[in-house]
Amino acid sequence: MGTVTLGVSIAVPEPYGSLLQERRASFGDPAAYGIPTHVTLLPPTEAEAADLPAVERHLAQIATGGRPFPMRLSGTGTFRPLSPVVFVQVVEGASACSWLQKRVRDASGPLMRELQFPYHPHVTVAHGIAEEAMDRAYAELSDYEASWTCGSFALYEQGPDAVWRKINEFPFGAEGSAPAVPAQGGCSVDEPSLQP
Repeated sequence: MGTVTLGVSIAVPEPYGSLLQERRASFGDPAAYGIPTHVTLLPPTEAEAADLPAVERHLAQIATGGRPFPMRLSGTGTFRPLSPVVFVQVVEGASACSWLQKRVRDASGPLMRELQFPYHPHVTVAHGIAEEAMDRAYAELSDYEASWTCGSFALYEQGPDAVWRKINEFPFGAEGSAPAVPAQGGCSVDEPSLQP
């Protein structure tokens, strides 16, 4: 069956998701429309395609033990010079994101991996583009604010075209009891799998 590239993340809901995606594109980031706006819980990770059912069971179990929590974004930050990234900061919900990502990568599960950098929840708005464009992203979104209740996270697969597509969404709590994060629209990639 081969390998697949997987990621686990919390979608930034509408209207915030599309707005930040459009802003990311406006800064000249070519990856903007291939990556739904999100907070990463598991960065791109190679896995055996045959392990997908075990991965989904693992994520469903984590979600069942979780509960909805408030998320708030405010202002910008950067990982430069270590990494060419400008992001919108997660100022509320960061500890819940940290709790989740540890369980997603737990050694007892199918997605165990070490991280290249310490985990820091954020929403990327510019990555690997010209320094001037990174500076513009940092300045123009410095007063950005958004908040919502996070009710789920999702498993994504990166296609050969570098576009990330949702495989499944995992609501918190008892199955079906928590509202899912709303769909993110406004993506120029015409893929129904990007929608819930």
